[in-house]
Parts: sequence; structure tokens; C-alpha cells
Amino acid sequence: MFADRAKIYIRSGKGGDGHCSFRRELYVPNGGPDGGDGGRGGDLIFEVDEGLNTLADYRHKRKYAAGDGEQGGKRRCHGKDGKDLILKVPEGTVIKEAASGKVIADMSGENRRQVVLKGGKGGLGNQHFATATMQVPKYAQPGQPAKELEVNLELKVIADVGLIGFPNVGKSTLLSRVTNAEPKIANYHFTTLNPNLGVVDLDGANGFVMADIPGLIEGASDGVGLGHEFLRHIERTKMMIHVVDAAGSEGRDPVEDIYKINAELEAYNPEVAKRPQVIAANKTDLIYREGEEDPVERLESEFEPKGIRVFPISGATGKGISELLYYVSRRLDSMDDSPVRFEQEYFPEDELIYEELPYTVEREDDVYVVEGPKIEKMLGYTNLDSEKGFAFFQKFLKETGILDELEAAGIQEGDTVKMYGLQFDYYK
Repeated sequence: MFADRAKIYIRSGKGGDGHCSFRRELYVPNGGPDGGDGGRGGDLIFEVDEGLNTLADYRHKRKYAAGDGEQGGKRRCHGKDGKDLILKVPEGTVIKEAASGKVIADMSGENRRQVVLKGGKGGLGNQHFATATMQVPKYAQPGQPAKELEVNLELKVIADVGLIGFPNVGKSTLLSRVTNAEPKIANYHFTTLNPNLGVVDLDGANGFVMADIPGLIEGASDGVGLGHEFLRHIERTKMMIHVVDAAGSEGRDPVEDIYKINAELEAYNPEVAKRPQVIAANKTDLIYREGEEDPVERLESEFEPKGIRVFPISGATGKGISELLYYVSRRLDSMDDSPVRFEQEYFPEDELIYEELPYTVEREDDVYVVEGPKIEKMLGYTNLDSEKGFAFFQKFLKETGILDELEAAGIQEGDTVKMYGLQFDYYK
């Protein structure tokens, strides 16, 4: 089946740690610090590839990570930067943060390339921390951590006009007649499982892109059948041609069908439901009942007072199609010609930078072990050999609530606390 959705995990590269080392050369007994800086982590980038038209590649592989920066070296050697990772997607792909559903990027229009997750900066080597009072700094800065996200990729076709309606009303036949598209056509429900795109060329008028949105059914907005798979493709269209079987060749009521489909649009996305519509009363060549109400006149009396034009057409013979297309072209000329795009709602840099780093407090025999990114990061920035650095360390433990958690875990004076190789006795 046409792959228009995928959920993947993405991660930028971690910054390389700064190095802690000192010059060791003959005749230089007290060489200064010479630890080099860590390399920058690689960026996670999305890029439009004109040769792609599905997200099938992301159905089989779910995890993608850019390269980590290398650690700095001795003699002020800078660590190698991590390699960027570029993920290719088809035009029209919308990238959303999985938990909130907020848009991170819309890969359409002029947006052909976007850095979604920036790599972490490399840490500074101990050469940067030498001062007049501390000429032998024994610590270096760790690299910034990698940023990671779970994202949903959704491909929404880019078309000016969407053909909507129940299955088997003639949308594919109409598209094949007026564009260069070649959809598969057969006389049974759900023939079309893929959105088909075609370009309508008109003499003396502006052409437009038309999409055949696969047939909808009742309950589509609740995900019944393949509802959500299809409805997402209507979101970019500026205008909709609502195709109905005016002849009722399968026993359906065309007026009732229009109300049902519009109810599904309203339930799925009220903003989309408000976009302009025109009704294509198809299969008029099959209307032959005498003495009964003309179904086209019934459609006109029901919907034209509401501002929705009705065009009797025949996809089989071509009757009335030209008038429909020129009307649609004029309507599009009066609209904003920029494509429908989704604005960014989720900004990974802002969201992830201030995210609280976790830590854990656990008891192992008579030792209380405190671990987590928050602790590791703090220790990387703090010189515990200095009185000022140790005072900062104690303040950190108090303000972050770690001391409270240790006391809640039952720690007593004289008990041992362990943090990444650092051990000390606890005293109030």
C-alpha cells in the first residue's frame, strides 16, 4: 500500500568531551594544561528529494542518529566533528513531534532543507580553565548531550483542487479525462488506494494541480476503514470538487451523500470543511427516468442557494467538464496563490534545551548512589578540589532537592554517598 505515514526516532550527535592533560616534555618539569576541545556533534537534517513520492523507506528502519563528536586530545588537539545525517523525504512531508502532534517542519514550497536537531557543542579542554590562582586545572568540560525526539512523518499531497466523494462515483475517470494522470479504474469500491495527482491545462486560463482523494466512507473521521489515511491529503487543497453519482446508479442518494461527506470533513478538520466546494453531478448520461424529479435540479435547488455551484457532467462522454474546469480556474485565480503550508508549532531547540535532566537516588547496601545526566553534567563543570568549587557543589545538592531525597531514603550522618566515582561522607 501507498506509504504516507511513518513514526521514527531521531537523534543528533553528542558533543565530544574536552580533554584533561598536561605537557610532559623533557626539560619542562611543570608543563601547563594542554587538553584539547571536543568536536561538535552532527546535525539531524531533513531534505526534500524530488525523486521520492512515498515514505516507504521509513517503514523498515525506525532509528536514525547523527555522528557524535570525538573527544579532544593531548597537545591541544581538537576532536573531530560528528557527521551530519541527512534524511531524504518527498515534497509535502510534514514532520510532527509524536507526543504533542505539533508541527516541527513542513517540507514543501521553498522549505527544501531544515535542520531539525542541532548537534551538541564540544566541551572545552582543561587548557581553557587555567587562571593565575589555579594553574593546574584538573577538569575539562563535557560535550553537550545529544538531542533526541520521536517524530511522525506524514505525507500530504500538494494540490490546488481535491476530488472528494464516495467510492465509485467517477473521480478517477474524471481525473484521467482532464489530466495526464493514469489512475487504475474499475467498477468496484475502493479501487483507488493511492492519491493520484494530475495537472489540468486550459486554453486561455491558468491551469492547476488536481488530486483524486481515495473514496471516503461514513465514519472516516473516526478512522473507520482507511479514513485518516485519506483525509490527511485534503488538508493542503484550496478548493474541493465534490463528485456525486447523480444517476444514483448504485441506489445512492446524491444529496444525502454530499451531506455525509461534508459531515466527515467537519469532524476531521473544521477549517478544511469551510474551504470552497463545487459539485460535479457525474454520470448524467445514465439519467433516463421519465416523469421523476430531475436529480440535477434537486441538487441545484438544495446547494446553489448555499453558494455551492452544481455542474452536470459525464466522465464517460466529457459533457459539461470544460465548464466545470474553467469555473474552478476562475475561483482559484481569486484566491491566494501560495501553497497551503503548515506553520511550525514545536521548536526542538527551545523545548529540549530547558528540559529537566533526571537523576536517581538509590541505596546499595550501606552506600547511597546518586546518578543521572544532571549529576554527570554538574561534575564536569565543577572543580571539587577548590574550596569555591566544593561550596558550589553543596549548594547544587541542596537546591536541586537531592539532599531532601537522600534524607527521605533514610540517610544518616556518617553514611557514604557515591556519585560517578566520587565518594564522601554525609553530614548535615
